[in-house]
Amino acid sequence: MSRSAPQQGTPTLEVKDLNVYYGQSHALQGVNLTLNHGVLSVVGRNGMGKTTLCKAIMGLEPAASGTISFNGQSIVGMGSSEIARSGIGYVPQGRRLWPSLTVDEHLRLVARKGGAWTIERIYSTFPRLAERKSNGGGQLSGGEQQMLAIARALLLNPKLLVMDEPTEGLAPVIVNQVADMLIRLGQEGEIDVLVIEQNIGVATSISEQVAIMVNGRINRVMEAGLLAADRDLQQAMLGVGRHAHDETPESGQVQHAVEDTGPAKDDGPTRIYVSNPAIPNRWSAPVPVRVIEGNARTVTEAVRSDASSRVEPLAARIQGQGTRVLVVGTMDTKGTELRFIRDIIKTYNLNVQTVDLSTSGKPSGTEVPPHAVAGFHPRGASGVFTGDRGTAVAGMTEAFERWMVQQTNVAGVISAGGSGGTALATPAMRALPVGVPKVMISTVASGDVEKYVGPSDILMLHSVADVQGINTITREVLGNGAHALGGMAKARMSARPAEKILDKPAIGLTMFGVTTPCVQQITADLEKDFDCLVFHATGVGGRSMEKLVDSGMLSAVIDVTTTEVCDMIAGGVFAATEDRFGASIRSGQPYIGSCGALDMVNFGPPETVPAKYKDRLFYEHNPQVTLMRTTVEENDRMGRWIGERLNEMTGPVRFYLTEGGVSLLDAPGQAFHDPAADAALFKALEETVRQTSGRQLIRVPHNINDPEFSQTVISAFRGFFGAATTSRAGVL
Repeated sequence: MSRSAPQQGTPTLEVKDLNVYYGQSHALQGVNLTLNHGVLSVVGRNGMGKTTLCKAIMGLEPAASGTISFNGQSIVGMGSSEIARSGIGYVPQGRRLWPSLTVDEHLRLVARKGGAWTIERIYSTFPRLAERKSNGGGQLSGGEQQMLAIARALLLNPKLLVMDEPTEGLAPVIVNQVADMLIRLGQEGEIDVLVIEQNIGVATSISEQVAIMVNGRINRVMEAGLLAADRDLQQAMLGVGRHAHDETPESGQVQHAVEDTGPAKDDGPTRIYVSNPAIPNRWSAPVPVRVIEGNARTVTEAVRSDASSRVEPLAARIQGQGTRVLVVGTMDTKGTELRFIRDIIKTYNLNVQTVDLSTSGKPSGTEVPPHAVAGFHPRGASGVFTGDRGTAVAGMTEAFERWMVQQTNVAGVISAGGSGGTALATPAMRALPVGVPKVMISTVASGDVEKYVGPSDILMLHSVADVQGINTITREVLGNGAHALGGMAKARMSARPAEKILDKPAIGLTMFGVTTPCVQQITADLEKDFDCLVFHATGVGGRSMEKLVDSGMLSAVIDVTTTEVCDMIAGGVFAATEDRFGASIRSGQPYIGSCGALDMVNFGPPETVPAKYKDRLFYEHNPQVTLMRTTVEENDRMGRWIGERLNEMTGPVRFYLTEGGVSLLDAPGQAFHDPAADAALFKALEETVRQTSGRQLIRVPHNINDPEFSQTVISAFRGFFGAATTSRAGVL
């Protein structure tokens, strides 16, 4: 049965006043539930009707009354096969696999052509199934069976996936894999998911909303973070959360407990034990310990969100400790070298994992095999293993970057290779936060490495000889790189908190040599209240600052030096990209900027200046840097380009036009003093910027380096962000 596309705003699943009976037993009592889009978890004690709800949605139990709508159309009364064909996949409790069919046969039995989920994508998402593809369903572990049950449903390419207890009875590592997959499904938006889940940690981590089922009804729908943090509510509604050993004695109460030998640790999952896994009666025998252990469930705590913690000091953000060191590369061609690096890092007693980025399709013995990474490509493994080396490497590069973004416990990463391996690994390294150690041992590290390092803090180490085997040279260089990463990761993990966190909001400032006095005066005033980070406006400096804004690591910017736009317009060596100011546009933060150093284009030594500029005005900053004065026409272009970017900003904007000159060289009597060029710049800005009460251009009669201008900027900044007593949360 084909179904029409849902209307915009129509819920994926809507259950209204649903009643289901088992004989005289009223199992579902007027259930109301709506899943608009994304992932919705349903939790409740055993016997509350959760599985019955799944069966009613799938047509396996008849509804006595009420409605069930899928994409706006009723499915009550339809057969289960018709419901499945309409676009609802089902992962039942108990898995229900055929013991005699192999993994591959299970998948081929239900695979449909033309859908986003293919058998290849399944194998890349669940590498363990690829390894067990020839095993029968009865030969799989519980975790493998659950993976196969989920895979079977995904291959139908449903619009809605109904999952009944997907983590029941699974080992913690498999639980984490299933939870990660559900989070990815929610992020990708291809499939909406209704999850029935007993594990509170999983239920609250995979969805923003959780529905609580009590006595055949939906008692309430609440934010997942609130439920995860409210253990009293968990106990009251679900029978979990608080236990005798959790009770805190009242003041003055005698506490009989073992002596406290150190600070309490709260960094792992909580095990929930039920003394009677089955309802006891008067004839019940005592429950063996092994049964209680086997029926224990894992609950992962979630921290209650608090508006006061929205802005965290940069030092705290970049110093978060990971637990894994990753050794990454193409194991089919660099396996010997990468294992050599891995073995050295292990001597630092670090948790080391190898990540294989090979595209040959050969078997891999690494902790993270190629298919596990390739599954993060937008088209799954089929977007990586194309059979063409060029597109395969490009696909793996994209997949690895997307994979790295999802990792939250990386203590460091190291790779080794030639130009291809360097281009493959470094985009993912750049995706990691500043401060996480990153080492790239490369044959191209002695040349221009900007395209590899970009705005990040990657340490590039020249391999001297080709990275090909272990010999006199590579033994030394690879060893140095491994020891460097091991030392950095170890030191970072053992650093004392007092060394690591500055309790100040971080702000970014842009500076050039010719605007240094201005920035020094501003930082001297603000540094007691703010963590002031100064970025050299050399193209990559501006990109570094904006990367931190995009990452939420900077609370504000004072962008007094916008000179990178000159080089972008005129072809200088310190050029901005077309995305300059983009981070401030995206963040919506207040923006303070000025025309700092828009009077100059940067080139290398005089002989490197393009011939077309031979008649221009130059200033030799030093033997390696030649400055060229911008013209009236160039200033007009720059003013209009910057003005259009300022118009896109949604936060408050203050952009200053310094009539006394935009740099040290533009002051009266200096080499680049050109009132006509500055006037063209200011006029273009004023004609382009749509000024409002929030977006203002402000003319000041000072040179950019005059103390009066610095005080003007400081006053505006403090007007936006509060006085000297800015707290950690602040107002940023």
